[in-house]
Amino acid sequence: MIRMNSATARMQLRQIDDANRALVEALAVTPAQSRFVDGVSQSMQEAAATPAACPWFRALYADQTPVGFVMLSDNIPPNHAEYLGPYFLWRLLIDNRFQRRGYGRAAVDLCAEYVRTRPGAEVLLTSCGLGKGSPLPFYLRYGFTTEGEMHDNELVLSLVL
Repeated sequence: MIRMNSATARMQLRQIDDANRALVEALAVTPAQSRFVDGVSQSMQEAAATPAACPWFRALYADQTPVGFVMLSDNIPPNHAEYLGPYFLWRLLIDNRFQRRGYGRAAVDLCAEYVRTRPGAEVLLTSCGLGKGSPLPFYLRYGFTTEGEMHDNELVLSLVL
């Protein structure tokens, strides 16, 4: 079993290509969490099917080990009101073997760092389902806030950048 600690690991978002695709697609949350987040393969298929949502996705690495996956909507034009944005954290998945080690926080840190470099970026939005096992407490601890708005049956959260 691989033991890693985000405090000592070098965290990085990397492109997904033929060399790492199988490893990244094998990342998975627990069965109970799967009702809140789609898997990597399904996420990449959704990205390919919805180019107007401006998908940008990366694998989260701790040193040389893939531990998670993120997908953003990256600068959605205003004429696409069906999508949240312009900057939206669409997917955040940390493999079940690597949870509770700070990798989720590191992933959001790296996403926020990236979004801050983008045109007109002031807020990063995300959304989550509610109920037992929801990631809502994680997002609130991180600093996201909500005003109770719902989108596609999920609670919308915002992080001022």
